[in-house]
Parts: sequence; structure tokens; C-alpha cells
Amino acid sequence: MTCLDNLLEVKEKISKKIIGQEIFVNKLIIALLADGHILVEGAPGLAKTKAIREMGLLIEGDFHRIQFTPDLLPADLTGTEIYRPQDGSFHFQQGPLFHNLILADEINRAPAKVQAALLEAMAEHQITVGRETYALPNFFLVMATQNPIEQEGTYPLPEAQLDRFLMHLEVDYPDKESEKTILELNRNEFSELNTRYLNQAQNINNSAELDMAILNQSTLFEARQEILSLHMSEDVQAYLLALIHASRNPENIDPNLKRWIKYGASPRATIALDRCARAHAWLNGQDYVSPTNIQAVAPDVFRHRLLLSFDAEASGIDANQCINLILSQVAIP
Repeated sequence: MTCLDNLLEVKEKISKKIIGQEIFVNKLIIALLADGHILVEGAPGLAKTKAIREMGLLIEGDFHRIQFTPDLLPADLTGTEIYRPQDGSFHFQQGPLFHNLILADEINRAPAKVQAALLEAMAEHQITVGRETYALPNFFLVMATQNPIEQEGTYPLPEAQLDRFLMHLEVDYPDKESEKTILELNRNEFSELNTRYLNQAQNINNSAELDMAILNQSTLFEARQEILSLHMSEDVQAYLLALIHASRNPENIDPNLKRWIKYGASPRATIALDRCARAHAWLNGQDYVSPTNIQAVAPDVFRHRLLLSFDAEASGIDANQCINLILSQVAIP
């Protein structure tokens, strides 16, 4: 197998997990070949982190994810010197930057000192702690994600650091057909995960603990599998997707919604709406999912995911009013 064949196989396997983002996946491979760091920007729930994690699993080397937060310190990235009282010496404990593939999740949430520590690593393939400088692995790649929606409490990246990224990739919402495939793929993954958990739960021998429990784990995982087996017709699934896309393209529903909704529901909302509607139907003794089940849980799934505009806030419009308008305007099958 040639080098090209290997890279194409990696690309194909990532594309099977990341649906509807072929251009994004292709550019990830380009960055890998060009030996450059990448900055990935997009709304929440667009599989930015998952795509990078999947690539990390397919490439030989150590993969490490760092969640960037405002209280992060440079030593949390680089490592620090640990004092050894037994011999009065200092020993350097390596930080997460000493891995081959680094996923810097929500990089713009970290303060300037942390950005400076990362800048040296990206630019020089080394880090400095005190008077000592330590080389990073020969294969070292930073893949950072950034959320463009929430800017409150974030730290804009310095221009010098932005210039260290080989490419700045933008990820957009998938189309309706791709989102349908995402939904089906997630159901299969959820089913496989539940099956594994069910098998593990059935092997638990702690009878005393089980005797005290009203609901044991085996029963819970079996219930989840039953929920996944409920019938959902193509029309009902199309209705579910129509609600999601109505929140992203509110101009197709009502002119006011276009002014009120800044960002709509993410693909995570699609998965959440599917699971919650199934659970609602199952609890009501149904063996199928109806539009009524979707409508019953939609406000709770959407409420915290719609980002409203300043116009909406100034007009006293809240998320519930926007959701009610979407539910009233999208045709029910």
C-alpha cells in the first residue's frame, strides 16, 4: 500500500464518521501533509472536535485533548518542575504539549499567558520553563477549535498566533440529507453503545446493591434499546428535520423570526429531539413516534440552543415565543 493509499484510507474513515463535511475533512488531510497547525471555527455541534479526535485515533502517535478555560495556567500546558524533598532536587514533569497531536478545544477561552506558551510551542516546537528549554516531538501538530458565537469571556487570539496557523477552516451546517444520515448514524452508534453497556451490566454480581435498587442498569439499557426500536416514519422524520432547519433559516417561516433568531439549533439538537421524542412516545405506551411526541419535547430541546438577536431582546421576545412560532408554522404531516 502506497503513502497515498494510506492517506486516502484515513480520509475515507473520517468521512464515514463526519457526514456532510467532505471539504472540511479534505482540508484536515492537507494540513497534516503540509505540517501546519489548523484553527477550526464553527457553531456548536458541528463535529469539529469529533473530526479532529477521529483523525488523532487513526494516526500513529500520542493524542491529547486540552479544554481551554479562563483559569488555565501556562504550566497546565507546558508542565512544571516538581520538588523532590528526598534529595532536594527539582524534576521536570512534562505537560500535555509533549504529545504528537494536540486538540486545543475552544482555544479563545484561555488568557494571554496561556496563548503565549502555546505560541512558542507552535512556532518553535519547544517550550521554556524557567531557565530550561525542552524540545517537543518531531511530529507535533496543534488542531484548535474556536466558537464564533459566544465572545463574552473570551480572549481574541493575537495576530502573531493566528499567523502560526497554517489554515483557518470554517465549518457550516450540513444539508438536510446529510443531517438525516447523521441521525441514522448516531442511532446505530447509540444502539451499539447500549448493547455493550447492557452486556457489562448483566455481569454485575453485586446482588446486595441490586436488591436495594428499584431500577437496575440492565433494565435501563434494555429500555433504551426499546426506545431506539420504535418506528418513525419518513414523514415524521422529515418533520423533525424541518423544525431544525426552520430554526436555522427563519426567513422561510416568518420575517420576524429572521430578525429575532441569530443562530438556530445545531445537529446536536437534531439528535436530542429524536431521542427525547422516542422516549416520550415509549413512556406513553406507543410503538411509534408521532408529530405530537416531537412537539411535546421540542421547546425543551430548543430553548437553550436558540441564540436570539439584540432586536429580540429589545422587543421583549424570548426563546419560547420563537419556538411556538416555528411549531405553528411548520407543516405537520
